[in-house]
Amino acid sequence: MSGAGFHVHGPHDHAVEHAGHTTDSFSGKIAVITAVLATVGATFGYMAGLTQNDAAMFKNNAAIKKTEASNQWNYYQAKSNKQNLAELAMALPGVDVEKYRREVTRYKEEKEGIKKDAEKLEAVSLDWDRKSDGAMHLHHRWALATTAEQVSIALAAITLLTRKRWLEYAAYAVALVGIGLGVAAWLHL
Repeated sequence: MSGAGFHVHGPHDHAVEHAGHTTDSFSGKIAVITAVLATVGATFGYMAGLTQNDAAMFKNNAAIKKTEASNQWNYYQAKSNKQNLAELAMALPGVDVEKYRREVTRYKEEKEGIKKDAEKLEAVSLDWDRKSDGAMHLHHRWALATTAEQVSIALAAITLLTRKRWLEYAAYAVALVGIGLGVAAWLHL
């Protein structure tokens, strides 16, 4: 961080900066690999955020359609109540039975259309839920890939500081795992 001529380096920044000013091929190679891994990790992180946002939007759409379906079911119930009252009225003495019979028939027909609309809305809601679940699955893949790349970058930094070959290989192995997870996410697996 810079401010009024004061600059603080983190251990990784310091190691990478010095790797660029040396003829040490080991340090230069690790610095380049770290830059590549950071780029790959940033891309994976972007995709993780994108798929998480998609999942939230899809879940919101599912909730909207579920609410619309609920409203239709409430409307269906209101028509059922009116139908029941018309059926009850037919049993009362001195009423126009034919009038109430026509109302019962009308309410039955109206309810069928309302029921079909409610069922369609529920199906759309379930479809949005499935899309949300799929997007969250991809999000988890991208997030795991990002995490693996970040761990590999940390291992590369430690490799620069300790100059241990086994840490270099561990960094490569973790990077490959991250890239594999990224490919799996990209292929929607």
